[in-house]
Amino acid sequence: MDKRILVVDDEEDIVRMLRDYFQMLGYQVGCAYGGREALDKLKSPWDLVLLDINMPDLDGLTLCRRVRDYISCPILFLTARVEEEDTVRGLLVGGDDYIAKPFSLDELGARVSAHLRREERSRATNQVRFEADLSINYSAKTVDVEGATVPLAKKEYEIVEFLSMNAGQVFDKERIYERLWGWDGQGDSAVVAEHIRRIRAKLQAAGAQNHIQTVWGLGYKWVR
Repeated sequence: MDKRILVVDDEEDIVRMLRDYFQMLGYQVGCAYGGREALDKLKSPWDLVLLDINMPDLDGLTLCRRVRDYISCPILFLTARVEEEDTVRGLLVGGDDYIAKPFSLDELGARVSAHLRREERSRATNQVRFEADLSINYSAKTVDVEGATVPLAKKEYEIVEFLSMNAGQVFDKERIYERLWGWDGQGDSAVVAEHIRRIRAKLQAAGAQNHIQTVWGLGYKWVR
């Protein structure tokens, strides 16, 4: 297995435990013992990042917010925080999953495997959709307006991909959340509305029309 995982945590015992566990499963594992060290490590490509939130030099939420527009791989938060508000914050800054400490290694391993399989499936899609004012490259995972790439975060792009590949169909927030965050996501479907607000703002700033239409009382759909 050639998948590369970066483990970021200021607790050395946890880093060593996760390194040994995922190496045993056949992954290549990199380690960072703080947010600032992780910034340097993230200059290299990774297939998935395990990121602690509570770090003294640069916390995980801030780190994720700073790098999310530049890296597309799944980011899974590891944290002792269990408040719903913290969970939603983690998802809003671009996290893909939220795993509370203490956790089961087998459960963590299963979630990592599920996220990597989901990435493989989406990468297998190799086509480009052309609208009048923008293009969506499903293999490169980019949205371009007049030749310029719109800086969408990972989950923002995934919402565009999901809705545009099912153009005309209406999906409520709960269905979108379940599709993109998974059944075991620990956030709230309200996070979908915030992501769509950001998508619309970014597309408008780039000069594109609003392709995500609100169907009041029902949800959202992609319009051409």
